[in-house]
Amino acid sequence: MSAELRANLVSLQTIVRKEVRRFMRIWPQTLLPPAITMILYFVIFGNLIGRQIGDMGGFSYMEYIVPGLIMMSVITNSYGNVVSSFFGTKFHRSIEELMVSPTSPHVILTGFVIGGVLRGLAVAAIVTGLSLFFTRLQIHHGVVIAVVMLLTATIFSLCGFINAVYARNFDDISIIPTFVLTPLTYLGGVFYSISMLPEFWQTVSLANPILHMVNAFRYGILGVSDIHIGVAIGLMLLATGVLYGISLSLLKRGIGMRQ
Repeated sequence: MSAELRANLVSLQTIVRKEVRRFMRIWPQTLLPPAITMILYFVIFGNLIGRQIGDMGGFSYMEYIVPGLIMMSVITNSYGNVVSSFFGTKFHRSIEELMVSPTSPHVILTGFVIGGVLRGLAVAAIVTGLSLFFTRLQIHHGVVIAVVMLLTATIFSLCGFINAVYARNFDDISIIPTFVLTPLTYLGGVFYSISMLPEFWQTVSLANPILHMVNAFRYGILGVSDIHIGVAIGLMLLATGVLYGISLSLLKRGIGMRQ
């Protein structure tokens, strides 16, 4: 192993360890609130409203919405972890130390993204465990579950990174989650099947990327989906590559960091 490769591996391990320690150290703010929020969703939407709705897609309403709620937790927490962590690094000017170090931009970006992915997966595991108190989960296709969850967490970690790059103050890191991410999530088929919509709105809904992620994950658990799984995974792979390229370019050029 070359000295350069060894140094980059040490750098990657250090960044990832820092990111994990960061969200584990403040777990009452990073892991507990999503768990409480999801319990409320299970009780209100799954039990109370679900009894009035009945079955959906051949499953109880609770069973149907659980995959979407798990994906919602992955999306919000992977995004939130990177946008807050990287912006904090910019705010405290410690990003400059990384920028002038011999650490590869690939390593810096990958380290922050892995941190976001790990937080997303940690919250997903908690939400999955809590869901077992309300319903039973099936595993229709384990590989699809793993691939979709990892790709989704990676995509929104990269989105969080891009948001943090352009953010100039703490208010800027909440604009995208509030006005873009939340509406897309609620309109992404978490609580309903798009087959219930008029044909025109079904077509419009297909432009929502979160719809493809939620349905692909639902297919992995329940075996039902409103979209073609191959297309969904293909789009996620494409989005991952494009977003990684954009993020890497911003990092190399020092956009938002050398001002």
